[in-house]
Amino acid sequence: QLQLVESGGGLVQPGGSLRLSCAASGFTLDYYAIGWFRQAPGKEREGVSCISASGSGTNYADSVKGRFTISRDNSKNTVYLQMNSLQPEDTAVYYCAAADPSAGCSGYVPNGLVVWGQGTLVTVSS
Repeated sequence: QLQLVESGGGLVQPGGSLRLSCAASGFTLDYYAIGWFRQAPGKEREGVSCISASGSGTNYADSVKGRFTISRDNSKNTVYLQMNSLQPEDTAVYYCAAADPSAGCSGYVPNGLVVWGQGTLVTVSS
């Protein structure tokens, strides 16, 4: 069974940092572009960032550019999202998703999504 499991969410003060992890089980991430999405209360899910299968290509939504960094360690079958300078508007459930190996990133959004994680909650509040 193909699964993605997010972790690393929590409560952080404005200006703080968190690192989210997206770990795969049942398959190897080597051939998959991976994207991070988020859904804030009462809002639609939105793309945040995408990293190519090789890790050589990364893209970000304007709202997080310069603050968030996506990376991957294929030896650990894990993708990360380092989030710095967090603001209350970053509060959301964060999801990772894997694109079909024949697809990839279209800007900061992966195409042909085949697997979603269950999400991890990030709350930015003083």
